[in-house]
Order: sequence, then structure tokens, then C-alpha cells
Amino acid sequence: MQFKARLMDENAYNRALIRITHEILERNNGVSGICLIGIKTRGVPLAKKISSNIRNIENVDVPVGSLDITLYRDDLTEISENAKLNSTDIPFSVTGKNVILVDDVLFTGRTARAAIDALFSLGRPATVRLAVLVDRGHRELPIRADYVGKNVPTSLGEVISVKDAEIDGENAVDICDLNK
Repeated sequence: MQFKARLMDENAYNRALIRITHEILERNNGVSGICLIGIKTRGVPLAKKISSNIRNIENVDVPVGSLDITLYRDDLTEISENAKLNSTDIPFSVTGKNVILVDDVLFTGRTARAAIDALFSLGRPATVRLAVLVDRGHRELPIRADYVGKNVPTSLGEVISVKDAEIDGENAVDICDLNK
């Protein structure tokens, strides 16, 4: 992969998360019944940041969990030799909750579908919404994000690289050429 351009620097990254936070609060009329579940790997720190933003705005702690979707992927047979299981950590019941799944990039929709399957194996939420930092298009399934930080039209030869300070040492979003 070859770096092509920086789409979001630290400031744009943080502004997008604050905007998503405000949209979540407005759409849900506050925080009652809300929980955030980050899809591993980079959805988890994003969910934590949104929860922190909610705490700063509403002075309320919203529960945050992490979801490993490995066993729910529809391409598991293709990756099974290299599949690495991470643990799901959701220390609360999702039944009856307004769950907001959080991920870094929405692409084909297959990750979101797997996350919904994994989530429903844990209980029956009242609602499930999807928040993503970047929506790059190219959907293969009828999935859409309810909260989007940035829409970035891409070609199939490009990759969106989200970097989170907790994992990568910086908050940024880059676009790279896959074939170079």
C-alpha cells in the first residue's frame, strides 16, 4: 500500500466524533437506554471516545462494550487458518437497550452484518444503530450507517486507513493505493 492523502488529521478526527456524539444525543433525546458497543479492533476506542464525549456533555456514563465478530464472518472458511479470536467484553445486558454499534470504516456492510448476528446471540436489543467514522461506499449488503463522521467516495483500488491513538499512536484517517 502506498500513502495517497491524509483525509482527517487529529482535529478533524475529534470534530467528527463530537458531531457523531451530538447526533446520537439528539436522535435518542438524551442517553436513556443507550449503550455503545465497539466492533474490534478500532471501533472499540472510538466507542470509548464517544462515551467520554457523552460524559462531558451530559454528565452521564454510557456503558461501553467490545464485540469480536470473527466467528460471525461470512468469509471465515477463507481466513480460518489465520483467524485470531479476540474476546467479546460486554459487561451488561443488551436486551431492551438502544445499542449503537461503532466501527471505523463502513465498506461492503459485511462486518456490520456479522456484528448484528453476534449482538443478537447475546440478547434482543430494542434498537440497533450503526456509527462509523468513515463511510467509503461499495456496499454489497443493504446496510447503512445512522451516524457518519465523513463520507469518502473511493475506488476499489483504495484503502481507508484509520489510525487511533490508543492502538496506533495518533488519531488520523488516510487514504492509500492498494496496488502500489
